[in-house]
Amino acid sequence: MAEIAFRHVTKRYGRTLAVDDASFTVADNEFFCFFGPPLSGKSTILRLILGLEKPDVGEVLIDGRVVNAVSPAARNIAMVFQNLALFPHMTAAGNIRFPLVERGVPELQIRARMADAAEKLHITHILHKFPGQLSGGERQRVAIARALVRDPAAYLMDDPISALDARLREETRVELKRIQREAGRTLIYVTHDQEEAMSVADRMAILEHGAIRQIGTPSQIYDHPATAYVARFLGSPMMNILTATRQGYSVSAAGAAIQLAAPDLTGIASLGLRPEDLRVSPWAGGTGSPATVIEVEPLGGHTVVTLEAGGTRLRAMLRGQPDIRVSAQVALTCDPARVHYFGDSGETLRPSHQGGSE
Repeated sequence: MAEIAFRHVTKRYGRTLAVDDASFTVADNEFFCFFGPPLSGKSTILRLILGLEKPDVGEVLIDGRVVNAVSPAARNIAMVFQNLALFPHMTAAGNIRFPLVERGVPELQIRARMADAAEKLHITHILHKFPGQLSGGERQRVAIARALVRDPAAYLMDDPISALDARLREETRVELKRIQREAGRTLIYVTHDQEEAMSVADRMAILEHGAIRQIGTPSQIYDHPATAYVARFLGSPMMNILTATRQGYSVSAAGAAIQLAAPDLTGIASLGLRPEDLRVSPWAGGTGSPATVIEVEPLGGHTVVTLEAGGTRLRAMLRGQPDIRVSAQVALTCDPARVHYFGDSGETLRPSHQGGSE
């Protein structure tokens, strides 16, 4: 069991700033996820925790102890790399049992742990095969099993299920969450898949260019994003960020297709609307301007509608399969309480009497 923390950690590779003054604390027995685009610093943070890299500035702590000079082996952390790093001359079973053999674990315990991990990850039938005989998804599950059989202080996983098909990804992430909870171990998970991040994480950190932009539970970040970047990065379809025009006591966007009473805020540059918070109805005239339906995507339980208004494209997500046709003129409305407002630099604007978010 382990609490893992960074204190103002910076890491550069030449002129490239991989991690920018990162500070965070992952609690003991927490499932913590780092989420960001490629080259945002996710994997570098894992390598710093594991000890494969040393910070240029700052401290890495495990259970309150600074480990900057501690070797990877002495940190007792299990890692699943993105490139898997399986031994090609060993069978799947040999790869899974290897860390236990190296630690002198009795054979009966090795067999029991292997059988348990193989069953959970549905790989019992491939244990006799070599990595070269396995599919990409099978190799990933073997690498995960090799980490699970150990008894480490914490698990680190770098996008471990990206090669699995959609059904297996969903099944495996549920299993990982259950295993982490039952094992009572800290698990730090890196992914570029927002569905994975939101479904498994107790808390998550959003990264951009090596900097942590926001930390919180998935629901906190989704409902109260700290910046327009975070707002757009979390959500599918992504949040509509629209240039806002303020006139007296009203705010409009998308060529006046959206009109709202002005909130008690100063410096409004843009407004954000989640596609599921945008309401679409037949245009019946009145104030404002209509939007035009550009595309309709029926997806079973919901329908995604792409619209154009005032030269701006935006998307709405509607329940079921409503009767909406391409080229139709429609009216757009929303609940004012669900609108997000952003300043010139992209920061979320909040009333002065409202406390800030984490």
